Amino acid sequence: MPSQPSKALESFENPQPERDYTIRIRIPEFTCLCPKTGQPDFATLHLEYIPDRHCVELKALKMYVWSFRDEGAFHEAVTNRILNDLVAVTQPRFMRLTADFNVRGGIYTAVVAEHRASGWEAPAPVVLP
Repeated sequence: MPSQPSKALESFENPQPERDYTIRIRIPEFTCLCPKTGQPDFATLHLEYIPDRHCVELKALKMYVWSFRDEGAFHEAVTNRILNDLVAVTQPRFMRLTADFNVRGGIYTAVVAEHRASGWEAPAPVVLP
């Protein structure tokens, strides 16, 4: 049976919950519809997060992203909705979603949304010589 789009995100247990580490996921085939014109909008999603107890499961993420292809959504709204859904499933220490939309009418749009867990502070960056 072929795969189908789904709004059901899944997670799995973080194999190293005692460590702050960054997971970066690039999703180059995001598509939704312009709510004004009905024309397709294309974007590359860049997800970066520091997990706490759970990590997002990639096949479920793929099906979730696919589920937006026939939905009308403003760039700002869909970016924040996806971030909210991912935070609800994974409860990360930190998560950033950047939606880099393709040009439309000579205008490029990038929307960046972030979540920080209460009490979590980013570690100081390590500068090597």
